Amino acid sequence: MKIKALVVLALAGTLAACMSGPSVSPVEITRFHQSAATAQLGNGTIFVEDAPGAEADPQELAPYKAAIAAELAELGYREVPRAEASQIAQVRVERFVSQPAQRRSPVTVGGGGSTGTYGSGVGLGIGINLGGGQREMIGTDLGVVIRDAASSDVIWEGRASISVSDNSEFADSIANASVVADALFSEFPGNNGETVEVRVSN
Repeated sequence: MKIKALVVLALAGTLAACMSGPSVSPVEITRFHQSAATAQLGNGTIFVEDAPGAEADPQELAPYKAAIAAELAELGYREVPRAEASQIAQVRVERFVSQPAQRRSPVTVGGGGSTGTYGSGVGLGIGINLGGGQREMIGTDLGVVIRDAASSDVIWEGRASISVSDNSEFADSIANASVVADALFSEFPGNNGETVEVRVSN
């Protein structure tokens, strides 16, 4: 009986861990660019600003702009004041919380019977309420448009989306911004019109 009880308790701990562990989706990214303008990308001067009509709070947008500026610098851009920039990177961010569609019912793990094992004469009736259910998910949609400063023509556009559970390290806006920006500018400028997924280690 003691052996069975230990097995049940171990199973309960495993299931509880599975239900409450951090969850991180791959970053889904899509990029667009003009073939004729590809030579302009990844070099020269650039200024990072809020996209026109962006509704995100400036404090919420700040870590994403900083992460994007860092990625652009790695690519070969030099960030300068707007009046001196040859290109403009416009950033928009939307973050939202998704409530679980349906909470799972509590799970009872155990066995019942009139006779226990090994002649104990006691039924194994251990009931364990795991509860917990699904966690809230925090979604992020990031969009970046790079324009030619002189003509305002769009020469590159990228979009990235990720969803993480509220107990993930990437729920934090700074960590979230870093991982999403890194994925968006991976293998820059990317294939025109292609949507790919970049997996993230939690």
